[in-house]
Amino acid sequence: MLLMGTEREIFVTTANKITVTRLLLIPVFITLAAYYSRSIAEGAEVVGFRIAALAVYAIASLSDAIDGYIARHYNQQTPFGQALDPVADKLLLLSGVIILSVTQWHVGLPIWFAALVIARDVIIITGVLIIKHVAGKIEMGPLWTSKVCTFLQLSCVVWILLDFWSKNDRPLPLDLLIFSAAGFTLVSGLQYILEGIRQLRESGHTHPPAT
Repeated sequence: MLLMGTEREIFVTTANKITVTRLLLIPVFITLAAYYSRSIAEGAEVVGFRIAALAVYAIASLSDAIDGYIARHYNQQTPFGQALDPVADKLLLLSGVIILSVTQWHVGLPIWFAALVIARDVIIITGVLIIKHVAGKIEMGPLWTSKVCTFLQLSCVVWILLDFWSKNDRPLPLDLLIFSAAGFTLVSGLQYILEGIRQLRESGHTHPPAT
């Protein structure tokens, strides 16, 4: 009984609770952003929804640094947390990209940008699953282009959340940022595809079996 209690305490650490909270904040952000969009469409903009959406997204983003610090400095790193943390980060970023593309904010992201981001992630996840199934293992760490890609994508989301002044057209610096993020999204996606093909070739699974 004592052992079960100890295992439960290790599994549900403070760091893991913060990560789970970040996941739960995602639908809250989406709901607030959607209500703000509807208020614009109805011609009665409610800025409070936008401020609340910004606050929730900021808290969720900051929680990533907090749970990481707690996990490292208080010996709370668990397999559950190591698996869930990047998933929560990715879902938070995707929720921002998608909701700011499909809703009617004054200035948002183009739909093609959201489609590109989603397509890249789907291709990478599919590739990882295929390689792991076929080759039995995968050796693919984050590329520097992928880190830049994530930073630029997040910068696009944050810019739009903070831009209370642009009402009709996106400012030129934001357009440049979006195209830069799109470029790194495309390049990093192609790099992952080429790396996946290389690993499949080296494992000998790209040719038919000898007869």
